[in-house]
Amino acid sequence: MPNPRDEFLDQDQGTMPYPPEHGNRRHFLRSASLWIFLTLALLAFGVGRQVEPTWTADKVTLDIQQDKQGLYYVSQGKPQYLPEELPAYADSPLHPQQLEQGKPAVEVAFAQEAVLTKTGEQSTRYYQLTAKRHWGFWSLLPALVAIILCWLTKEPITALLGGIVTGAFLLGQYNLTEEVIVPSLASTGAAQILLLYLWLLGGLMGVWARMGAPKAFAEVMTRYFVKGPRSARLVSWALGLVFFQGGTVSTVLVGTTVKPLADQEKISHEELSYIVDSTASPIASVLAFNAWPGYVQSFIFVSGAGFLATETDRIAFFFQSIPLHFYALLAVLSTFLLSIDKLPWMSQNLKAAIQRSRTEGLLDAPGSTPLSAKELHTTDIPEGYTPHVMDFFAPLLLLIGLAIGTFVSSGSPNVRWAFGAALLLACIMALFRGMSLNDLMDGIGNGMKGVVMGSVILLLAITLGGISKATGGGNYLVELLGTSMPYWLLPVILQILTIVIAFSTGTSWGTYAVAFPLAMPLAWALVQANDMSHPVLYMMICFSAVMDGSVFGDQCSPISDTTVLSAMCTGCDLMDHVKTQLPQATVAAVLAAMGWTALAAFAV
Repeated sequence: MPNPRDEFLDQDQGTMPYPPEHGNRRHFLRSASLWIFLTLALLAFGVGRQVEPTWTADKVTLDIQQDKQGLYYVSQGKPQYLPEELPAYADSPLHPQQLEQGKPAVEVAFAQEAVLTKTGEQSTRYYQLTAKRHWGFWSLLPALVAIILCWLTKEPITALLGGIVTGAFLLGQYNLTEEVIVPSLASTGAAQILLLYLWLLGGLMGVWARMGAPKAFAEVMTRYFVKGPRSARLVSWALGLVFFQGGTVSTVLVGTTVKPLADQEKISHEELSYIVDSTASPIASVLAFNAWPGYVQSFIFVSGAGFLATETDRIAFFFQSIPLHFYALLAVLSTFLLSIDKLPWMSQNLKAAIQRSRTEGLLDAPGSTPLSAKELHTTDIPEGYTPHVMDFFAPLLLLIGLAIGTFVSSGSPNVRWAFGAALLLACIMALFRGMSLNDLMDGIGNGMKGVVMGSVILLLAITLGGISKATGGGNYLVELLGTSMPYWLLPVILQILTIVIAFSTGTSWGTYAVAFPLAMPLAWALVQANDMSHPVLYMMICFSAVMDGSVFGDQCSPISDTTVLSAMCTGCDLMDHVKTQLPQATVAAVLAAMGWTALAAFAV
């Protein structure tokens, strides 16, 4: 007897669109989304025209060192030399008194200035002042619009555009193309996305598909390692640990590597994208033999805290705190337990996805829209070309080797070199093994087409992140909570604060830059006020709360690059990935908060 659901099955995508009875609901959601966007956009326009922003300035104590060229401090691993003559702090236009009088206005927007202050005849302290502004609660409108529209429409491009338009109206930038879109697309970050994720990643995936490399890899893994869904998920989890260089690198490498194998074993795209995403940034912050410590240490210098005095001290502090990164450790543990079917806090949505894929063979939910195109899910091997597993392993090993090698030699992995070399090697192997140049270029073109939508979403996410930073939403949240509080409550407050900032902006590293200059001095002030017997332990707890809160918010945000890439490289619908991942991640975050609160009592 025919299955009545078959009439809704889309054979090209392997998904089922909503049946007719859902039409009214979809129409209602579209209408509601439109009215919500119009209302909030007009509200942002009015706020931008009528409300004056609040100006403040970050004051960060600089760890000054000296060599033959002069005085300098280290920022993001590079020395930044100071001018020979610096203004006094009291004379700076970024001094609180000057800001309160409203003198700086537009002239100091996002300006930075190094200043000094004399604390005695022989003692001088140096500070970095950074001007910032916000419109209070209204600063959160751009991110709020994007997130609401994402949940209602399940369509990320229009949601991101809605957030961008709202933020531009708030900033008074009404020429969206020339003042907002073009400057963002002309940035270094946008160029890196086009080069890496559109050209290099898309080209490599297309060449692999043309060569039949994923199929050959899946056959080898099935023959020797994988005997079912459990072992396939364990392979995915293990590769997440192997590719620990960073969030985006891990999601791309693991997702593209294991997807053919997971599809063959009927692993739903929701569970695969969850495994890929939860072993990306979390594992990069735990196995931190990458660029993370060098970046983070530049924000955590605290005057008077001897164990944070030098760059070496701060990097050592980073590694000593890793056992307290409770959320990151629990996130990795959760995906391991999922892989062996022992996860005790699995959500109903994820259970339904697993049941659907195992019993019905449907890798995506009914009505879903997988983020990657069908060009990446099909194999069109030219006649006469025989796939070989080395077509997959040789470029992959070169990619990993170059990424790790450049990290060891320079302290930062050169991912673009790695992907470029892997693509070049794959092309050379294809040509030498008999593939025609026309077939090869067809494969590259199809691969690029397959990641176009994901690349567009990443570009829009970068634009929205810049808008959110300009409107000062993160600055507002930091100031809102920057008051005295019980010492045992601070870690949880910092966790919640960074979750909100990272979820709203889609970036953990951007959240570090906003939160650490407040969090670490505030934690040190509470250490001194409570005369703690274990000050380093308490500082590690607060440091870990900021690290993990930022990772959680970034990992779960629908406008984060790692979230988008996890969905794109595993062929999952973006919002299906967000909805099935969020419950498990929330449980891990709550358990982490309980652990920090309990541990803070031992620091007194």
